[in-house]
Amino acid sequence: MIVHLAAVTVAVVASFLISSVWYAVLGRSLARLSDAYAGTSRPPAWHALLELARASILAAVLAVAADRIGVTGVPSAILVALLAWAAFPLVLLSGSVLHERVPWRLAAIHAGDWLLKLPVVMLIVGLWR
Repeated sequence: MIVHLAAVTVAVVASFLISSVWYAVLGRSLARLSDAYAGTSRPPAWHALLELARASILAAVLAVAADRIGVTGVPSAILVALLAWAAFPLVLLSGSVLHERVPWRLAAIHAGDWLLKLPVVMLIVGLWR
């Protein structure tokens, strides 16, 4: 199994930056859709640490999956990322809309974040050999 620590580290930083920009741009929309985001201008520092931990898990798991699946180029990396997006964030977020009455626009914002970062992370960890 080939998993490069440098690739995982770069993917973690990329994932964190993508999400940071995504949610900074959509902050007002989030505040309108959920009380959890209302009145907050900047999240506490410990949120950033937890996001880095989550991004680390994501990058490490995708690195192992890319190695096991045999991702060898851009098309296969993108395909695996899109399949992962459909199987996990899309299924989970649509379930929250269906069963927990989460506003579909809020779920769509979160789905968009995942749709952006999964391909980037997979490209980094899948092609760094």
